[in-house]
Amino acid sequence: MTRIEWTSKAYKQLRKIKNRQTESTIYEAVGELAAWPNCLNVKRLIDHQYQYRLRVGNYRVFFDVVGGTVIIVTVQEVKKRDERTY
Repeated sequence: MTRIEWTSKAYKQLRKIKNRQTESTIYEAVGELAAWPNCLNVKRLIDHQYQYRLRVGNYRVFFDVVGGTVIIVTVQEVKKRDERTY
């Protein structure tokens, strides 16, 4: 079982999510990272600031793995893209 740590920045971002259902879904998905490396919706990132990302609906949880510890770094919402985005 892997230990999970939250940075203060990531925890504040999680608490700012207005929808409590979404907040609890993200928290539960992060809890499943305790079974590292047998996790779903996780992708290793290449040429990125963080090592991995966890996809939870419209949110992405970026994290690093150091030793036997998963460190949650940031939680970001993915905004809808349209023709004005580019």
